[in-house]
Amino acid sequence: MFEIIFVIAVSLYFLELIIFTVGVGKKYKKLDDENLPFISVVVAARNEEDNIIDCMTSLNNLIYPEDKIEIIIVNDHSTDSTGNLIESFIKNKPKFKTVVPGESIGHLKGKTNALANAIKISQGEVLLTTDADCIVSPTWAKTLASYYQDDVGFVGGFTTQYDSSAFEGMQAIDFVYLLTVAAGSINLGKPLSCIGNNMSYRRSAYLAVGGYESLPFSVTEDFKLLMAIHDLKKYKIIYPLDGEGLVTSKACPDWKTLFWQKKRWGVGGKESDFIGYMVLVWGYLSSVAVLLTPFLFTSVALYLSIFKFGVDYFFVKPIFNKLNLKLKFTHFLAFEIYFVFYVILLPFIVLPNKKVKWKGRTF
Repeated sequence: MFEIIFVIAVSLYFLELIIFTVGVGKKYKKLDDENLPFISVVVAARNEEDNIIDCMTSLNNLIYPEDKIEIIIVNDHSTDSTGNLIESFIKNKPKFKTVVPGESIGHLKGKTNALANAIKISQGEVLLTTDADCIVSPTWAKTLASYYQDDVGFVGGFTTQYDSSAFEGMQAIDFVYLLTVAAGSINLGKPLSCIGNNMSYRRSAYLAVGGYESLPFSVTEDFKLLMAIHDLKKYKIIYPLDGEGLVTSKACPDWKTLFWQKKRWGVGGKESDFIGYMVLVWGYLSSVAVLLTPFLFTSVALYLSIFKFGVDYFFVKPIFNKLNLKLKFTHFLAFEIYFVFYVILLPFIVLPNKKVKWKGRTF
């Protein structure tokens, strides 16, 4: 009986990944350079003294018409030297601005309030966001902005992570895996996820939903905004697989930080709908089956586990190739072990309570 359930779970999981692969492969028209919109790049930074200079340096190196870009760095009440580093770096760089949130807009708090304060003073037709621990490619802004045909309201991008160790490498693969699912589902008209360190949206779409202050509080504010724009039924939401729009972030430095990151994402994922939960269910059952394989001692279970690992590998490998990234097999093995355990444990972490700790704050 278990083997039959295992076969069904892995088969449906395989079917899901085929569907996401079809979605992520969709192509979209791009604007010519002369038609690029005026953009505002927004970065919220809280206690990022170890990262902010590298981030701002990469933003300063963006290839984009100088008269069509502004970059707003929000010092979100940092208690370290982040504010001083921002002020020093942006001096004599007119495309940069900085702001310290002086007020809470509506019910907003934390990063969402920082973003809303920056957007309030921004001027761009298109808004791009990344995080202070990220390095953007020189072509990042131009790539995302070039997809804004008149009917497009949201464009997502891919993020990877530095992978100098197996611990970092498994997180980097996890990012690419999850964003491939996000891109595939969005491009097929069913948004399931996105990531705020590489996303963009049209100002008119943001204003049409009333801004962040009109949305219910969420620890995954990026996904909340995505769904609000989707619900307008007015704009196209797309997620192109384009290596020119890549962002690289720092991996979580330890298990404790990784725990809170995954819990934050899991708490946000509770707001998903039936289809989102079905995607999770088949992934969950497949992981349970793989974990139980050593205790079953059957050839069918073993073959299905190997098949599941192979499916995952050939799901992410073409994406790594397209993004001009190297997929290290040892890191993939670490990812597979980590992936099985965290998928199984996540419900037990998320369901008891919604408490989340992030950037020195508790939500």
